[in-house]
Amino acid sequence: MSDKEEQNGVVVVEEEQEQESKKTMADSEEKPQKSQQDDEINKKFQKMGISFSIWPPTQRTRDAVINRLIETLSTPSVLSKRYGSMNADEASSTARVIEEEAFSAATSASGDNGSSTTAEDDGIEILQIYSKEISKRMLEAVKAKAATASENENPVSAAPAATSEETSSVES
Repeated sequence: MSDKEEQNGVVVVEEEQEQESKKTMADSEEKPQKSQQDDEINKKFQKMGISFSIWPPTQRTRDAVINRLIETLSTPSVLSKRYGSMNADEASSTARVIEEEAFSAATSASGDNGSSTTAEDDGIEILQIYSKEISKRMLEAVKAKAATASENENPVSAAPAATSEETSSVES
């Protein structure tokens, strides 16, 4: 290698290091600015009497969840291919029960949380519980419906089958 290439290599490395340190400095300056902007936005919303919270969801959000559940339970989907679909009325009542039970479970779980996290973190955790409860209960509902449907197709009689003698005496 020539002296010039070595110098060029060193110069290029030094330039890259300078650019990297400038970028790091710019990033670190940007974070406080973003934090300041967030604080300013939050203060403006507070002055206007507007606040954001993840939990509890608004009634509008809960209604949207119910409508989505109804759609999932009553229209062709991955679940309906495996377990069958429900008619609109059955899907509607099932969806309302699922959402209400999931909401209650999530709300009761929020009271059991003994950690000292922020309200926003608590809201995210509760929302995750709510979502998991909805998924779990929806799956339980479609499985129960499929089990009921298969029992109706193949009814198992509790009484023993009639013998041929009993059958012939009934015919006579």
